[in-house]
Amino acid sequence: MLKIGITGQSGFVGQHLFNTLGLQPEAFERIAFENTFFEDSDVLDQFVSQCDIIVHLAAMNRHNDPQVLYDTNIGLVNKLIESLERTDSHPHIIMSSSSQEERDNLYGKSKKVGRELFVKWTERSKGTFTGMIIPNVFGPFGEPYYNSVIATFSHQISHDETPKIDVDGDLKLIYVGELVMEIIQKSLDRINESVYKVPHSAEAKVSEILSLLQKYKSEYQDKGEIPVISNTFELNLFNTFRCYMDIKNHFPVKFTQHTDSRGSFVEIIRLGVGGQVSFSTTVPGITRGNHFHTRKIERFAVIKGKALIQLRKIGTDEVFDFYLDGSEPAYVDMPIWYTHNIKNIGDEVLYTNFWINEPYNPEDADTYFEEV
Repeated sequence: MLKIGITGQSGFVGQHLFNTLGLQPEAFERIAFENTFFEDSDVLDQFVSQCDIIVHLAAMNRHNDPQVLYDTNIGLVNKLIESLERTDSHPHIIMSSSSQEERDNLYGKSKKVGRELFVKWTERSKGTFTGMIIPNVFGPFGEPYYNSVIATFSHQISHDETPKIDVDGDLKLIYVGELVMEIIQKSLDRINESVYKVPHSAEAKVSEILSLLQKYKSEYQDKGEIPVISNTFELNLFNTFRCYMDIKNHFPVKFTQHTDSRGSFVEIIRLGVGGQVSFSTTVPGITRGNHFHTRKIERFAVIKGKALIQLRKIGTDEVFDFYLDGSEPAYVDMPIWYTHNIKNIGDEVLYTNFWINEPYNPEDADTYFEEV
């Protein structure tokens, strides 16, 4: 089992990597890191000496003063190297650098110089180093106005704000989940590679991305329809957008009922994709679920009875409670990386309709159990 620590564990990529490693407890033991470790050499030394692998993600991405940004990033690299030398530790260091290394700015320079400092450390030690040159990263839970234009646009659009395109450039992109798998693979390979250019998995103009996100707002957030999703990039972009919605106040969404003397009719879901539709009954007091998905889109629709649907983002403590009653049929959609369940809180059998965008495959279930 490899012991792996992540500087910048609480950041955008860091939390995704930390959570994904948690799905492989037989292969990795996660050594917890906090940003305050950089301010206490004894604590930093204790962290460093425990690790077989250190993924160095901690960095400042934006600042009004570029010199502060440069000094901060180089300072973090130097502190980590000093700790490695004090403790005579020789872990595999994996550093996230940026395609901005090639640009004439202090952020790109801080990444390039930091990577070169690790290369020099490797040359005078028995350590192993991988310098990853990473394209633009996007995905759920990135910080708007900081991590990526997709995070900013998704936040703005989902909150009825108007995005602005400054430069309609062509972006080379990688989804955060794909980047995490690249890092994990490099952790397993454990070879010296001073420069590894991570391949981008998608390419799009800023205006094309904005158009797709606006479509998701119009079709999904406003109308409850699952949009046409043509490829993996669009699935990843859609799942990213969904995580910026104010789910606490958006759900549950009541269906439109058409009632006459015969009874009532409700349209459950309108799809631009396929998937699997299921129906279940749940006796009073029973809870289903307590699991999460990392890629699947899922909808729970309560048709009859009373239910409590609960959601909690992995790695956090806040639980969202949604109460649904079949007398006013409604649905709740499950964002990725949110563990969820549904409980019959009534006195009669609960009738629930489930839709998920891909049929269940026991060999690749994308279903991880964790109590809400």
